[in-house]
This record gives sequence, C-alpha cells and structure tokens, in this order.
Amino acid sequence: MELALSELGPTVDMLPDGETGERLNWIQKIIEGMREHPDIELVQEGDWSEYDKTPRFRVKRGHRLRGETIDLGYARFFGESFPIFEELTAAGGLADIPFQVGIPSPFDLALFTFGPRGAFRERRAYTEATLREMREIHTEAPERVVFQIEVPAELIFVARMPSPLQPLMARYMAGMVTKLAQQSPAGSRFGVHLCLGDMNHRSLMGMRDTRPVVHLANAIARRWPDDRSLEFMHAPFAAAVEPPSTDEAWYRPLERLRLPPSTRFIAGFAHEGQDLEVQREILATIEAAVGEPVDLATSCGLGRRDPEAARAAIRRTAELAGN
Repeated sequence: MELALSELGPTVDMLPDGETGERLNWIQKIIEGMREHPDIELVQEGDWSEYDKTPRFRVKRGHRLRGETIDLGYARFFGESFPIFEELTAAGGLADIPFQVGIPSPFDLALFTFGPRGAFRERRAYTEATLREMREIHTEAPERVVFQIEVPAELIFVARMPSPLQPLMARYMAGMVTKLAQQSPAGSRFGVHLCLGDMNHRSLMGMRDTRPVVHLANAIARRWPDDRSLEFMHAPFAAAVEPPSTDEAWYRPLERLRLPPSTRFIAGFAHEGQDLEVQREILATIEAAVGEPVDLATSCGLGRRDPEAARAAIRRTAELAGN
C-alpha cells in the first residue's frame, strides 16, 4: 500500500492491500489448505510449477463439503489490513477512497480444487463460504469496501470455445458471476477482474483477439443486479510476462463493448517490458475502439513480479496516465 501511494499519489482512487505473504500466489494457499480438510482427499499430487501440475482433490465417499467448514481467510486478512489502509490513506489525504478486496470466483476455487467435473458439482460450498466472509467484511466497513470478483476460469472457458459458441458460454459464465453479486449484502460495491491467469507470472493462454473479453464483459453487464453497483470492469490485454499485442485489428472487437455509463473500463495493458511510445500507441488504439477514455492497469496483480519489476510496472501505469 505504501508503494502504490508513494508512486501514484493522488491518482489512486481505490487501494488493495497487495495480497502479500501467503496470498502471494492468489488461491494456491487456499487449495493447499484442503489437504487437511476432513471431508476431502487428495487424488493427484502437484507442485504448482505449471498449470497442469497442481494438486487435485475429491470429496470422500459418504461425506459432503459444506461452506461452513471452509475458511478462505478473506475476512481475517481484511481485519489485519484495513486499519493500516485507514492510517495510510488518511495521512495521504485520501480518506475517502475505498479499500479493494479481492474475491476469487467460487467456480475458480472449485475448479482448481476438484478439476472440471468436480467444479460444477462442488462450487456451492465455496459460494457459501465466500458469501459468509463477504458479509463479515461488509459489516465492518459497508461504505469503504469494493469487492473485486476475479474470474480467470470464466474468461478462459469463453476464449477456448469456437467463435460462434463464445456468446453462449459467456452468458453461462456471467450467470455464475452475477449470482454471487445478487446474494451479496445489500449495498455491496463491486468490480470484475477478467483474467487469463498469472501463475508464476505466466498466463494459461492468449487470445486471438479481444472478442472473448467483449462477450463476457457484455454478458456480465447485462445480467448485473440493479441494486448492486458495478464500478469497474478490468480486461487483460497483456498475458502476464507477455506484452500486449500491437495489432490494431486485435482490439477492434472492443467497438462492441457495452457497459453501463457508471462502470469504468480498465484496460490491463500497462507493461514494463514494452517501449513507452508503443504502449501509448496501444492506449490510443484501445480508446479509439472503445470510443472514450479508459482507465489503466497491468493485466493482473504485481505479486508474481520481482520487486523492481513491480515498481517498473507501477511507474509505467503512471507514465501512461500522464503523471
């Protein structure tokens, strides 16, 4: 938090805690914790060195996985970070900005735990656990929290479909995302983080163009509940260590992006491994396709970068914003 505030200053309008420590590798610690769960057993070992080398579990015969038995840690980490957030933002004259809390999609949690078949069957328990912890957080700071729903699996499912079937898959995946918002505490604020994966700072796949992003973003926006705010939609245009495409045609599907006026579109293309002038040209291409100015970010979090690369990525974002 100190790093972001020192580098970006008053341009910060929302601040996460960086998800450091045991959250460095996104949901890995949660999945590893399932080794000790009394209703779960390991069926395939994995060391997380590659996307196809992760542990796989199943529910024991005669057992049932229930949300009340799963500790995701979201509320606990919020309790540790939020007082520091309040202190730092007050000292920086930013006492009104919200605290961003990352919430991995329950479907993604189930997918990494049980694989594709088990994910659809067992995601309910993860949904129950997620909603319980969201309620705890919302109770503590109902006006100061924005939940960021993180959905790499949903975007990848869409991107892997043949083009004619992508809209259908996008609608199905959007239903799971928006149902979580519908069941959240009244008054909850949200953003959605589309993603292509960042394990070991490598994406699971690339995209032929931005059509999967447009299909899923539009489907989520259409089904979003009216009584929950959707404050931003973040899209990955870089692919972890791989910089974004320089092909203008790759971004052309963004002409069909349809988000509510109140929802900011965040272009995740800021990348320290690409020339600044090239990145400025990409920004112009994105804004021409979208038809209005966009906000800026990297394609995913900074945790899988080394410290100097993380600083360089933050500075690149500031440079693109004209700061």
